[in-house]
Amino acid sequence: MRNVPRRAGHGTPADSGTRASGTADRAATHRRAADAARDGPALRRAAAEFIRLHHDEARRGDPAPRIAGVFAEIDGTGTYRHTHDELVFGARLAWRNAARCIGRLYWRSLHVLDRRELTAAGDIAAASAEHLRQAVRGGRRIRPLITVFAPDAPGRPGPRIWNEQLIRYAGYESPDGRIVGDPRNAGITAFARGLGWPGGPGTPFDVLPLVVQGTGDDRPRWFWLPPDAVLEVPIEHPDHAWWAGLGLRWHAVPALACMCLEIGGVCYPAAPFNGWYMGTEIGARNLADSDRYDLLPRVARGLGLDTASDRSLWKDRALVELNRAVLHSFDRAGITMTDHHTESRRFLAHVGREESKGRTVGADWSWIVPPLSGSTTPVFHRTYDTVERHPAYVHHPEALARTRGESGRALV
Repeated sequence: MRNVPRRAGHGTPADSGTRASGTADRAATHRRAADAARDGPALRRAAAEFIRLHHDEARRGDPAPRIAGVFAEIDGTGTYRHTHDELVFGARLAWRNAARCIGRLYWRSLHVLDRRELTAAGDIAAASAEHLRQAVRGGRRIRPLITVFAPDAPGRPGPRIWNEQLIRYAGYESPDGRIVGDPRNAGITAFARGLGWPGGPGTPFDVLPLVVQGTGDDRPRWFWLPPDAVLEVPIEHPDHAWWAGLGLRWHAVPALACMCLEIGGVCYPAAPFNGWYMGTEIGARNLADSDRYDLLPRVARGLGLDTASDRSLWKDRALVELNRAVLHSFDRAGITMTDHHTESRRFLAHVGREESKGRTVGADWSWIVPPLSGSTTPVFHRTYDTVERHPAYVHHPEALARTRGESGRALV
């Protein structure tokens, strides 16, 4: 399920450790703006809007008493605490509102783990590993899951997970500029090494440690991910025995970790969530993009294709076979994965279901249309309303900088 509101490798800035001061400046600017947006009247408006929405859709009756209680809490503390039901409702609606996500048909099935009591880095890391275990049921079936940690509060920022996803592969940069592993993660790999991580065996698929910053910590810490929390799939081809020699694999749970869950004006900066993969995320982006694993030339050589001219369509043919291999491998392993044709039809079913309830579905066409054979899918042949709604999963600029290993002194 493509429940991640981003495309792997899409619009990725160059990984560099030389822009830390600029990142800190941008983070400070964003922090001031975000704090201002959550202060006083703006927070009261956002909270009241969310409470009304919750009471309306959940048929909970008159929202006025709850709004009055929330306002009193804001007046006394500068923020307010969601009930468990509000947290679950908000997390699910944030998925329903994700304009870049094609897999929203399943938004009601999101399971929410409320871990707001956790603020220490070690506890966050342990609970994140447990998230990965609980996301996989029966050793194979993947379920949509979010773990919500402590929110930001006035003068007390919540914890942060620096990794883009809970599972990512290291990118080791050599002195000549070549990278072993995933170039997207070269910056965070170097940053983790600077924190003391010794590195892995040096393969193209070494699992990165978790880099976590707890509430009140000046610097993040790194933590190994236990092997039993990392489910991986060897990528082989149904027709070509030589494919196994490529040594490919990919992790099974796409748990996005760097986005803020914003509900009613409250920001939960550490809230890792996952669905299941759509095959093209791995086969058409992670393994194929020229600034990622760049496997199309190797696949084309193995297939004996003429790569002298683009007019031979060797890239297209290699891309299809790479995607066939990904789908075949996940199916053979019995691990949940969808394909772009099926998910496109399901997305339009979601659109129809929402419109029947009087709700317009916001969607970004450039992200909804799959990166492989887009015009053969029904989502290609229509336009969408691009409006963004709240609750929402939001990329804050300083969080994106952290995923690249760019460190300023500021926590947020």
